[in-house]
Amino acid sequence: MARKSVIITCAITGSLHTPSMSPYLPITPDEIVKESVAAAEAGASIIHLHARDPKDGRPSADPDIFMQFLPRIKQQTGAVLNITTGGGPGMALDERLAAAERASPEMTSLNMGSINNGLFAGARRIKDYRFDWEKPFLEGGKSSYFENSFQNIETIMKRLGQGHGVRFEFECYDLGHIYNLAYMLDQKLYEGPLFLQFILGILGGVGAEVDNLLLMVRTAQRLFGDSFEWSVLAAGRHQMPMCVHNALMGGNVRVGLEDSLNLGPGELAKSNADQVAKIRRLLSELSFDIATPDEARQRLALKGGHQVNF
Repeated sequence: MARKSVIITCAITGSLHTPSMSPYLPITPDEIVKESVAAAEAGASIIHLHARDPKDGRPSADPDIFMQFLPRIKQQTGAVLNITTGGGPGMALDERLAAAERASPEMTSLNMGSINNGLFAGARRIKDYRFDWEKPFLEGGKSSYFENSFQNIETIMKRLGQGHGVRFEFECYDLGHIYNLAYMLDQKLYEGPLFLQFILGILGGVGAEVDNLLLMVRTAQRLFGDSFEWSVLAAGRHQMPMCVHNALMGGNVRVGLEDSLNLGPGELAKSNADQVAKIRRLLSELSFDIATPDEARQRLALKGGHQVNF
């Protein structure tokens, strides 16, 4: 049987890395547009998007900022635009959902459980901060956690899935998150096809080891049969190796400056497109085809770009 083409997702900026970590991290709407278009041209069929305050780069959930880049990216690419529902540390649920409810995108992320997130570990590596908010933001990760209770998950599924026809990138940071998704399916809150994003290498979640990835894939297969797509993202230096491993197992891949600031050991990535081009080259050399946006839409049963509100 011919193997499927690989769906490449690119996560453009995120909410955890701070501007002092890399001069190449996109902050303003103009930078996010430029990076997203280039990533799509390099081969990404899904673009995962957060917003930032254009003045100082801190995470923002402001729908007005999202609307400064969403229509422009849509006009210039055919890529699927996937909006965060995780937002950033400390954001309330209504705040996290505001942009997605306004934009009614084809896809959003959905974290499948509450997690500790060791932002504080990154603070030690920064000698000079560009903005005053960065250091306390990072250090605050030692005493805080990202909340996504069962109630929150149910609310997101109802308000976005049932309310807007949104499909989800189910982000699973640990084995239990896969079982949380199975419970939600048992409650008839969502129907497949599923798109699972296994997240490895985050301090507070499962480690970036092939055995862990295999266990997560096999667990999902036991719970969901063959009616799901899965992808992997791995933090930092684990990004490219874990993506290649996952493709060899039949899965899809996610890269981008949200997940890793580097292109190789000790080498900052100068753009998201550089990472997309690298993983595409690696996969092409292993004889994998790369999925187009329309192929991704068909496999993930998305509603189409003509049914969004931007």
